[in-house]
Amino acid sequence: MEHDAKLLDYNAWLFWQEADEEQRKAQLERQRGLVELTGGSIGERTFVSELAMVHPADLRMGDDCYIAAHAYVTGSLRTGDDCTVNPFTVVRGKVTLGDGVRIGAHTSILGFNHSMEPDRPVHRQPHSERGITVGDDVWIGSNAVIVDGVTIGSHAVVGAGSVVTKDVPEWAVVAGNPARFIRDRRHRKASRHADAAHALAELADRAREQCARIVERSWEDSADAPDGTPSGRYVNAPGDAPTLRAHADAVELSFLLTGEPPRRLPREEHIRRLRQNQDPVSGLTPLLGPDGRHAPPPAGYEDGTAHYHVLSLGYALDLLGSRFEHPIRAVERMTPADISAVLDGQPWRDAGWQAGAGVDTLGTALMWNLRHGEVSPAQLDAFFGGLLTRCRPDNGMWSRERPSDGLLQPVNGFYRATRGSFAQFGLPLPYPERAVDTVLTHAADSRHFGPGRTTACNGLDVAHPLWLARRQSAHRADEITAWASAQVALIAAQWVDGEGFPFAHPPLSGPNHRDHRPGLQGTEMWLATLWYVADLLGLAESLGYRPRGVHRPEPAVDLPAR
Repeated sequence: MEHDAKLLDYNAWLFWQEADEEQRKAQLERQRGLVELTGGSIGERTFVSELAMVHPADLRMGDDCYIAAHAYVTGSLRTGDDCTVNPFTVVRGKVTLGDGVRIGAHTSILGFNHSMEPDRPVHRQPHSERGITVGDDVWIGSNAVIVDGVTIGSHAVVGAGSVVTKDVPEWAVVAGNPARFIRDRRHRKASRHADAAHALAELADRAREQCARIVERSWEDSADAPDGTPSGRYVNAPGDAPTLRAHADAVELSFLLTGEPPRRLPREEHIRRLRQNQDPVSGLTPLLGPDGRHAPPPAGYEDGTAHYHVLSLGYALDLLGSRFEHPIRAVERMTPADISAVLDGQPWRDAGWQAGAGVDTLGTALMWNLRHGEVSPAQLDAFFGGLLTRCRPDNGMWSRERPSDGLLQPVNGFYRATRGSFAQFGLPLPYPERAVDTVLTHAADSRHFGPGRTTACNGLDVAHPLWLARRQSAHRADEITAWASAQVALIAAQWVDGEGFPFAHPPLSGPNHRDHRPGLQGTEMWLATLWYVADLLGLAESLGYRPRGVHRPEPAVDLPAR
């Protein structure tokens, strides 16, 4: 067959089919030289192009492999059978490939690194070498970069142009810079969500990039203290009054996207401000007054104005590596009969959300007290026993439907109640299938969802219960997936660059209410909701973040063994 003399160097898979006797002889001679140079081995029907720069210290290649033209190979390369290094690929450092690894052109696999200390020029920095390991049956797309220390599991796919900085699980499809999980190759249905995975990754990248600017936007300056400490406050959105909830949301949002506290204050100052006015008698922290100062201590647990601080301040302090100075004394003093009375006293019939919020606060107070070692088993028995016996078996909720607003109150109250109890303590729901039925019915109610109607509360109050129930039951799984799939574009479309998410989706006519303005609360809640939606689709890894505070998916504490 007549062809260009260099064709087989580039189309290396053709060499042993089409090379003439002289070419084969020259190839075997090249291989003998490489084996002699490295003390390694090269298998049957393997080809190393004369146009490739191959000068490793250690080279061991299996059968039916090739290194094509203009590849650059140094260091230590060990491959199984059926591995391909395509044109212009760089393989350096310590690299180990399993069987059937395909590496696209112009890819860099760099199994070494060097430090960057400021004490010497970059070219004099010492090298390190952890190495790169690739399993069997792996496809690495063109122009990918894989850095030192990475392990790529068998059957994985790395998308073209990806920068792989972390280990890739078996069967995973990853893409992007940095590479993120897109789907599992074994789950064929996930391919239908490729657009959703791309949209999630794109939005998460924008959110991370803009996080510092969004948090800084909600800082209200004032004169610095004499020691130079900034004395401003956080507000939910520019023009709002300062609140401790806003400060906690700033901490949560910053940790969610960057893993660090907001840069405006040192970590110790964040902690001091969030702890400073906890009432040692009740353990509750009052709101800020209109002048930005702390209000008087709450009269007791029945004063619900400070209840959400048990969640928001507690979890912000937890993220900062601290905790409340005092237990929640108002709950610590409760007897089992008192806890039962608190549950009985919730307005289940007329205000399901308010009732659920009361349960959430009580459960979270018990959780923080348990970490302080200030909870009796009888208190937990009364709390969970009371919830189990009060839950309705017909709808899985603690409240019933109302003609005026349908299932809004039962479902929103269900989220708050289960978040602070069964989810927070890692216990199963009482009636997960009935809960799914009720939540899906509510999610289809156009009175509460659509332009000008959907709020962060309503969105989260559907996503989290479905996610929680899905962990126990596959009931109506296809309908849950369909709902979650529709939410990705709806939520992502509300993002405002440099400002974040508004708490409520504006009407088609445009924003006309303060809730339609982006702020810390809406941004943190919608990003958490988006994670639950993505996880229902098997795409949460595309986001590259995981809720860690109030909206964390993991239990916050293990119940003590008895």
